[in-house]
Amino acid sequence: MTKKKYDAVVIGSGSGMFVVYESVFRGLSTALIDKGPLGGTCPNLGCIPSKMLMFPADRVVEVQEAEKLGIQARVTGIDFALIMERMRRSIEEAQRQMKESFSKLRGLDFYEVEGRFVGDHEMEAAGSRIQGEKLFIATGSRPHIPSIPGLETVDYLTTETLLQLTSCPRSIAIIGGGYIGVEYAHFFAAMGTSVTLIEAAERLVPGEEPEIAALLKHALRKRMQVLTDIAVEQIVRGPRDIRLLVKERRSGARFAVTVDTLMMATGRRSNADLLQVDRTGVATDERGFVTVNDAMETNVPGIYAVGDANGRHMFRHIANLEASLAARNAFSGRHDAMDYSAAPHAVYSYPQIAAVGLTTEEARQSHHILVGRARYMETATGEAMMEFDGFAKAIVDRDTRHILGFHVIGPHAPSIVQEVINAMASGGHISEIEKGIHIHPALPELVQAAFRNLVPE
Repeated sequence: MTKKKYDAVVIGSGSGMFVVYESVFRGLSTALIDKGPLGGTCPNLGCIPSKMLMFPADRVVEVQEAEKLGIQARVTGIDFALIMERMRRSIEEAQRQMKESFSKLRGLDFYEVEGRFVGDHEMEAAGSRIQGEKLFIATGSRPHIPSIPGLETVDYLTTETLLQLTSCPRSIAIIGGGYIGVEYAHFFAAMGTSVTLIEAAERLVPGEEPEIAALLKHALRKRMQVLTDIAVEQIVRGPRDIRLLVKERRSGARFAVTVDTLMMATGRRSNADLLQVDRTGVATDERGFVTVNDAMETNVPGIYAVGDANGRHMFRHIANLEASLAARNAFSGRHDAMDYSAAPHAVYSYPQIAAVGLTTEEARQSHHILVGRARYMETATGEAMMEFDGFAKAIVDRDTRHILGFHVIGPHAPSIVQEVINAMASGGHISEIEKGIHIHPALPELVQAAFRNLVPE
């Protein structure tokens, strides 16, 4: 077995590519280990393909809701197979472009296989022992599938397998009401599927503000069955359908949900275990995510973990920043800390959700706060859209007037929140919002209105 030593070994070609580029551009000997698909979860199985499905779903619902604007319109047909094939072609093209870019990188050895740890800084891949002075775990995550009696008897969909669908399910039960579950519930309902969304917690998207979760549930219930605070006790496979035997946690009432398709959207788990990380001294938490400090370094010096592998903030835009920071720290001897105070996220349900910073509950733990709310209808554009339900919520430190958090639910929420993200990254004082001239009429006036309505809470 051959032995090779590198300045840097990167495991994973998603956010890990930020480390690869930094290492190669510095002239360091670099190895990349990834069995594929190239690019990691986001462009192949996650954020990119899912948003290509959400966009046509949004258009369908907009047509269905056009009557409130005095427009008589209806969807006369949906080419489900075409929508899915367009998404898959996009993935294939992205793969082609990435492979082409790989060929132009000098000083990179690419091992297109699955690697295994054999020691702290040593891996086995393609019949070689590969040692890295600096080693970066960027292996992403995969669907977490809980143990439910009978689940093993049925063919269920995950975020990965559903991308291969060519025909639309007649009915589907989605177990899991987090951001993945609510996005795909929106998608399938728009495609014409009868959807039942099941969440074990008392509310959907539990990490969001309670009033945002409540509004989302209210909106989704217009288009599907939404069950919260529900335990799935057993799954029974029938000759032509799937029966879910469920229990209401509060009342104890039991009933059955019958569908022809089942999807599991019950969270994610780190892929670090596939590397047999237990053969090293690298610590993991009780869920299998690699434990890191704020500099993205593990307890073993010179080994870093970024993105879904560490489970801190499981969004690609955060993973990319973590990877860039880890590379700077590793190659420059720095100890810069990752700052998540302005880390944003979005949920592409219908209505859309976006947020940055702390929730109200989190902010109260260490701050005296002011909270401002503004409805879309308080802006001229929101009134023109007849957006009755959507709103924004601002959270500010009472004494310093620094922005602690901002939350939006409604049309174009991810775009609206960007102004606040930029303000928080530029110092975070509400003057960053106040001193900017806002176009009138335009939706960003919603941001201005929320900060104008600040009151103690």
